[in-house]
Amino acid sequence: MDAMHRPRTWLVPLVVAAIQVVGSAGSRHQHPDMGWRELDWFAYLLLVSGPIALLARRRYPYAVLLIVIAVTVAYPLAGFGFGPIFISLVVAFLAAATQGPRWLTYPVPFLGWAAVMWGVPWIRGDNPPPSIALTATAAWLLVLVGVAEAIRQRRVAVEARRQRRASIAREAQTDRERRETDARLALARELHDVLAHSLSMINVQSSVALELIDEQPERAGSALGAIKDASRQAISDVHSLVAALRTEAGVPVAPTSGVTDLDALVSTARAAGLVVTTHVTGACPLPAVIDVAAGRIVQEALTNVVRHSSATEAVVAITYQAAEIDVAVEDPGPARLGATTSGGTGIAGMRERARALSGSLTAQPLPDGGFVVRARLPIGAQS
Repeated sequence: MDAMHRPRTWLVPLVVAAIQVVGSAGSRHQHPDMGWRELDWFAYLLLVSGPIALLARRRYPYAVLLIVIAVTVAYPLAGFGFGPIFISLVVAFLAAATQGPRWLTYPVPFLGWAAVMWGVPWIRGDNPPPSIALTATAAWLLVLVGVAEAIRQRRVAVEARRQRRASIAREAQTDRERRETDARLALARELHDVLAHSLSMINVQSSVALELIDEQPERAGSALGAIKDASRQAISDVHSLVAALRTEAGVPVAPTSGVTDLDALVSTARAAGLVVTTHVTGACPLPAVIDVAAGRIVQEALTNVVRHSSATEAVVAITYQAAEIDVAVEDPGPARLGATTSGGTGIAGMRERARALSGSLTAQPLPDGGFVVRARLPIGAQS
């Protein structure tokens, strides 16, 4: 909306013009012996010139202030005396004083006071006003400057509150974006772990089935059954993750196996032919995020055994302590010929999971050719 069309822009000058014209005409009837010049066309022109200039006070405050000062000084200088002509000057001063630097506007009322109270009488050859009038006018000018300062401080406070609200809104938006990014990364990590584990089992069992399909079909049948189970579990997990992507929270809608359900967690590896021995020491309730993270570490470590080791067995040890849970997956080895230990993200993903929960993870070879993965997760840590 254009500033000139706002009611406050033109309503204030209209009221000021009415007060100045009516008040100046009325003062002639109340004080006919003051010796003031009768109002004529020039007087009324001066009385409305100030309010007309006030229409542009928001866009050109200093220019309007100078124009109104000139009109205000010209009115008594022409012999029309004093009166409501000063109202335009008050409005123009407040508009300029609240928008610009103090040093440029605050001295203006006192310079105008000196010009009207001393300069005009001196030019006209009249006596200056009595001391009580000079003092009272100066006091009112101090009040006017105080009002201008109060308006400035209120505007500063309003702007500070507006900036604070904008800053809070920006921080909230940044926090929402961070949570969304964290949720997407968590889902991507879950998807990698699910597919890497299941596809590795499928790949190994399909190789076994191809080798035994002709000579030992009964063993090939077991391998094909393991492929079926692994693929079914992978499809279920992927459906859960896809469903999570369609929710605002970005949290899987189906339960994810954790380390507290260790038998279900290692069932896929056992179905693939790996003999998994489990040892659990102690027991205590785990936060869901710790439970799932420890379970994913176990799954990924078993996947690495299937992919990179010639061993047919592995040992999973879970130790519950007062403030942390220790996870160890040991592969007796040795490494399979032709297997590569680089290019994947398994160990890096496990280490990232542990670090995200303020824990630690080590993966190192054993002296006899095996490999062991150990993770420590603080139970009280937050993801």
